This record gives sequence, C-alpha cells and structure tokens, in this order.
Amino acid sequence: MQRENQTSISEFLLLGFSSWPEQQELLFALFLCLYLAGLFGNIFILLAISSDHRLHTPMYFFLATLSVVDLCLPSSTVPKMLLDIQTQTQSISYPGCLVQMYFCMMFANMDNFLLTVMAYDRYVAICHPLRYSTIMTQHLCISLVGGPWVIAFLNPLLHTLMMTRLHFCSNNVIHHFFCDINALLPLSCSDTSLNQFLVLAVVGLIFVVPSVCILASYSLIISAVMKIPSVKGKFKVFSTCGSHLALVILFYGAITGVYMSSSSNSSTEKDTAASIIFMVIVPVVNPFIYSLRNNELKGALKKILGQSKIFSQ
Repeated sequence: MQRENQTSISEFLLLGFSSWPEQQELLFALFLCLYLAGLFGNIFILLAISSDHRLHTPMYFFLATLSVVDLCLPSSTVPKMLLDIQTQTQSISYPGCLVQMYFCMMFANMDNFLLTVMAYDRYVAICHPLRYSTIMTQHLCISLVGGPWVIAFLNPLLHTLMMTRLHFCSNNVIHHFFCDINALLPLSCSDTSLNQFLVLAVVGLIFVVPSVCILASYSLIISAVMKIPSVKGKFKVFSTCGSHLALVILFYGAITGVYMSSSSNSSTEKDTAASIIFMVIVPVVNPFIYSLRNNELKGALKKILGQSKIFSQ
C-alpha cells in the first residue's frame, strides 16, 4: 500500500557543473579539447600498432586493448556532459541513466583489469626474459584479455539488475556529471542495504585484488632490477615500466579519491574531480605517456603521420 502512494520518477537531473554558470563556455571548450585529444590519440595508437608488424607483440596487444577501452570510457559520459553544458539541460531518462551507469562501470573495470595484465606482462619480460615468448603465448594473451571482458560485462550487469528492483520517489537530483551508482543509491526510497553491500563487496574485490596483483608484480620487478650491478642497467630495465607505472598511480589515485570522498555529502566537488581524472584525464594521458616514452611506438606514429601528410597533398 505504501508503494502505491509513492510517485515513480521517469528521469534524473544531472547537476554536473551547473553550479559554475559563469564558466560554462570554458568548461565546454576544455572538455571538448580533452575528449578530442584522447579520441585522436588512442586512434593513432591503434593505427600505429596495427600497421607495424614489429609491434605485434603481447605488450602492444594489451596496449591496443587499453586504447579501445580508453576510447569507450570517456565516450560513455563526455558527449552527454557536453550536450548538457551546451543546451543547459541536465535531464536523463531513467533507462538512459542505468545504461550510462552500466557502461561506465564496465569500461572502468576493464581499464583496471588491463593495468593488472600489463603489470604481469612487464613482470614476465623483466624477471623471465628468456622464457617470455614461451610464457606469453597467443592463447594466454587472449585469455588474459577475454577473461576480464567477461567479468567486466557481468559485474555491472549485476548492479544494474539490482538497481531495477529499487523504487525512486520525488528526489531525482544527482550531484554529479554522470549516473554513478554511489550517487544513485541515496536517491532511492527503497531498502538499499543489499545494493550497498554488493558495491562494497564486489566492486571492492574487483579493485582490491588487481591492485594487490600489481603490487606483487612490481615487488618482484624491483627485486630483479636491484640485482642488476650497473645503475645504467637498472634505469634501462625499469624505464620500460615507467609509462605503465605512471598510469597505475594516476588511475588508482583517482579511484581512491572517488570511493574515499563518496561517503561524505560535503565532498561532492572532490568526488567529481576524482571522477574526471580517471574517466576523462587518464584516457587522454594514456596514448601520450606511451608514445613519448616508447621509441618503437614513436617510429610507428611518425610513419602514420607521414603517410597522412602524403595523402593530404
């Protein structure tokens, strides 16, 4: 009887950056530039890897997959955010909100898994260089990517289906620029204890286990590097991990910021800033970090850009 008296809502309002009315044009230009930079950067990475047979190795296979994910992750939020800023409308339908939440979680999970897989790849390359080709077989590489895709597909599906059992009443204001599960749950007038438990248990497990694996991989890498007698040799070996390590620090730093700040209503701006880092900034930074620090990739990119100049003439 109580549920019949409740009013169901058909849409949510994404407040996003509406609290900064004077900076709307600047925000639009900033996020558009970031989105396009990440879009073209990751596309060039994919073109460079696919066109150069020397880059058809496990490391670049994982990097190409990461570029695909980094194309999709910001695409699940930024276009809608740009439309809201440009049109000054913040509404998103209830089904649209669940769809956005699903894809955000899926690609964020996949980003996390790929960073873990790439850490394992670097561990094998540095700690077992002579056995690298026999360990990192094509079958293993496909499994290391295919397995995470299955988990990344099923995990957000579980949370999305659990969201459909909830009832939303009059409060439909989301203090965020996208439909984040942590922002949606407090709006429900149903019992969300099971949903919150799943977020803490499943999402926590999905991020804690990979982070432990990454720490274990780098502990073994550091141990192996310290056994190298020359400082130059140590730097040369460890420099192969520099790009990946930078992304790991940036990604997990932002994720920690999201889940540490989401417990407090007064930390909405910090939560938004942390989300922007791992959903917008990291996908933009990824291709530039790898291309600037990798001579093989830089060479392939120069060929791609050289060919594009020839065709433009």
